[in-house]
Amino acid sequence: MPWQRPDGRAPNQLRPIQFERHFTSFAAGSVLAHCGETKVLCTASISPGVPQFLAGSDRGWLTAEYRMLPSATPQRQAREVLKLSGRTQEIQRLIGRSLRAALNLEMLGERTITIDADVLQADAGTRTTSITGGYVALVLALQTLIEKGELEKSPICHPVAAVSVGLIEGEVFLDLNYLEDVTADVDFNVVMTGNLDIIEVQGTAESGSFDRDRLNCIMDVAQEGIQNLLIAQQNSLKLVVGC
Repeated sequence: MPWQRPDGRAPNQLRPIQFERHFTSFAAGSVLAHCGETKVLCTASISPGVPQFLAGSDRGWLTAEYRMLPSATPQRQAREVLKLSGRTQEIQRLIGRSLRAALNLEMLGERTITIDADVLQADAGTRTTSITGGYVALVLALQTLIEKGELEKSPICHPVAAVSVGLIEGEVFLDLNYLEDVTADVDFNVVMTGNLDIIEVQGTAESGSFDRDRLNCIMDVAQEGIQNLLIAQQNSLKLVVGC
């Protein structure tokens, strides 16, 4: 019997997506990103100066931090305080790489943007939700610089969004929830720009292998999902951005 999605979605259907803008008061940009039951608080903070390796370059920088709150999963997880797990380090580097691709760093000037992605509730897709929501927080933060007269124009070059895709019993499914994620034979995370250029693809066969035709199907479904995420971002922002 073919795999039946626990929530009844079509194979190529995203979970409900929502961006609650200005969720906190003090960050330059903030959004609570909902992707089904996954909820990630994404904030963007801007500070003067750049890391030492960029000092004097007239280029800005963007970095990211990712954490999962202890109560984000059914069983409490200990806070990562003194040492980050390999998974956490890998995810925050992915978020940073992905969102730097959205920026013209020369236009930003010698400023550092920090994206904080804090998972309040996890039902799979936390890294992709962090990227998609982090982009919304980034645009909001840059808008504050424009409103203050510190920038004439947004340094955003193009939007960025990310989605997961999985292969379960030979069929491709978009935007996996937890039950699907732990069942999937193949698991992919795909990050793309608004032009549908690829920033990053992370994919592995959890068991067995898959052929090139399946890879093409996975990428087609991912692209369709990202197109819909880009529309949701733009509807939330109601801003025209570009460099």
